[in-house]
Amino acid sequence: MSFDKNKYVVIKQIISKEIAELSCEYLKLKRKVFYTLRETKTISQFNEWFGRIVDTQIPETYCIYSDILMETLLTKIKKKMKQITNLDLIETYSYVRLYKKGDELKRHKDRKACEISTTLNLGGDVWPIFIEPSGDLGKKGNKIILEPGDMLIYKGSILEHWREPFEGDECIQVFLHYNNIDTQGLEYKYDKRPHLGLPYEFKKT
Repeated sequence: MSFDKNKYVVIKQIISKEIAELSCEYLKLKRKVFYTLRETKTISQFNEWFGRIVDTQIPETYCIYSDILMETLLTKIKKKMKQITNLDLIETYSYVRLYKKGDELKRHKDRKACEISTTLNLGGDVWPIFIEPSGDLGKKGNKIILEPGDMLIYKGSILEHWREPFEGDECIQVFLHYNNIDTQGLEYKYDKRPHLGLPYEFKKT
C-alpha cells in the first residue's frame, strides 16, 4: 500500500515487541505515580507534567502530552517516517492515552500540528481504528487492527478517523505527530515549544 496514493499506510513492527512492552509497562507505572501524587497532594491538581485525566475527546482517561520517552520515540522513528511518506518532516508532539473499557473516539480530523499523524500500539486489548481515505465525512471507512509495535500513518488533518466503543479492559496507544517542512512544518515545529519534551506551558501562543 502506498502512502502517497492512499494517504495512509500500516507499518508492521516499526518498533520491536520488546520496546512496545517496555513502553507499555513504563506508562502504566507513570499512571500509578500520577494518581499517588494527586491523592497525597504532592502535586497540584493543575500540574499536568505527570499526565492528566481531563481530555476533551476521552474524559476521565489517563493521558500524557509530551512524555519524554514518547518524544524520544517521535525523534527516533523520524528517519523511517521520512522514507515511508517521501516527505521532509519535522516533529511536532507526542500524546499518549491509556484507554479504558467504554471509551469511544468520535469521528474527527486533527489540528494543524498533526499534518502527518501516527497511532502506535504499545499493548493491551485489540481495539480497531477506522479511517476514511477519501477525507469525506460520514462514510463507512476502513477498519485497521494493530498489534503491539504496529503503527498506522495517516494524514491526520485531512482524513476522518475514529474508534467505536471499546469492549476490552485496556489499550495503550501513543500518537506521534509530524508536519511537512515544505508546507506548515516550521510554523508548528515542536508544537511551538523551544524543544521536545516540554509541557504545554512552554507553547508559544
